[in-house]
Amino acid sequence: MSYKFLDHATDAIIEVTAKDLKEAFAVAADAEINLTLDQDKVDEKGQMKFSANGKDIRYLLYSWLEEIPFILITEGFAIKRLEFDIEEEGGYKINATAYGETLDVKRHNFKVEIKAPTFYDMEIRQDGNGVYMRFLLDL
Repeated sequence: MSYKFLDHATDAIIEVTAKDLKEAFAVAADAEINLTLDQDKVDEKGQMKFSANGKDIRYLLYSWLEEIPFILITEGFAIKRLEFDIEEEGGYKINATAYGETLDVKRHNFKVEIKAPTFYDMEIRQDGNGVYMRFLLDL
């Protein structure tokens, strides 16, 4: 499982490889969090529950990538780690718990604010070798 940032002049393009869908969503979240702040400088002092919904996997990824910056920036909660499950019933839903603490811009080395994920150039492939994702974040 891994992620990498691809070159882009103004936005962030992220590629994710993982063994399965759940791991891919976890890696995507870690990439997004680490783009924003230094996750290793966050302590687990509290938790916050949230959910993401989508009519298909692409919409679920969009919703997931939208919720994380909301928690980081709007709620002011720095995320150390996430626990979640993906449910499939007439669409997809993630029920998640974020573990972390109140955001401290200096201590957590706040880097950049993510405006929104986009559907532009979004790709999700699942096959016998695992899952590949690529997505763009508007900064």
